[in-house]
Amino acid sequence: MIRINLLPHREARRKQNKNAFFRMLILAAIFGAAVVFAVWAFINSKINDQDARNAYITAENKKLDKQIEEIASLKQDIDALKARQQAVEDLQGDRNQPVYLLDELVKQVPEGIFLRSFKQEGQKVSMIGVAQSNERVSELLRNLTSNSPWLEKPELIEIKASTVAQGKDTKKVFDFTMNVGIRRPKDKDSKDKAAAGNPAATTADKAKAADQPAMQAAKPADKVVASTPPTTDDKAAAKGASNAVASGAAASAPKKP
Repeated sequence: MIRINLLPHREARRKQNKNAFFRMLILAAIFGAAVVFAVWAFINSKINDQDARNAYITAENKKLDKQIEEIASLKQDIDALKARQQAVEDLQGDRNQPVYLLDELVKQVPEGIFLRSFKQEGQKVSMIGVAQSNERVSELLRNLTSNSPWLEKPELIEIKASTVAQGKDTKKVFDFTMNVGIRRPKDKDSKDKAAAGNPAATTADKAKAADQPAMQAAKPADKVVASTPPTTDDKAAAKGASNAVASGAAASAPKKP
């Protein structure tokens, strides 16, 4: 017997396929949402980790900034202490400079030169005196340049001709102004060590330095300026000051080691 299906089977199959499509669509949406959530969770965890690292680095940087400020303040304190120590050492070393200065002036000032006054400002000494001739001034410059362990770099500022009254006669003399540097004990010791290490160079430097004062003293001699002659009282006062300097230096000069 032949059976004929008169039901709408095509519509049923179409409905079945449609339901299957919607089920697959829902499953794909759920799977896509799960994938998106997993990616978001992974990226969010990485961001949180990086934020934690950044916070740690920021905290450590703040600690380092505080340590750097402390180190800078310590360096300033150390520099201030070094400056104070250097000032104390300079004062300790310079307290004997007047004795050395007087001792060297007695030794290096040649005959025929009378010092009227001298003044020390820091490491520079200004001298005013009277000389019998330009050659005496040149000799003084050579002595201060080559023979003095404490005095250095003499500089002739001015020299001018004048006259001194001796009774009824007048005598021509030369008034001069000179600057010279005085060494500190540590500078003297370092120069002595350098000279001991290279005696040939030291000899050449002394020979070269000995020629310069003569040329320096000869230049002002070409332009001699006439001045008011000092009186007999001025000359006596200059001689008395020179003798007082010599006697005071001889009494207070320490023995050289």
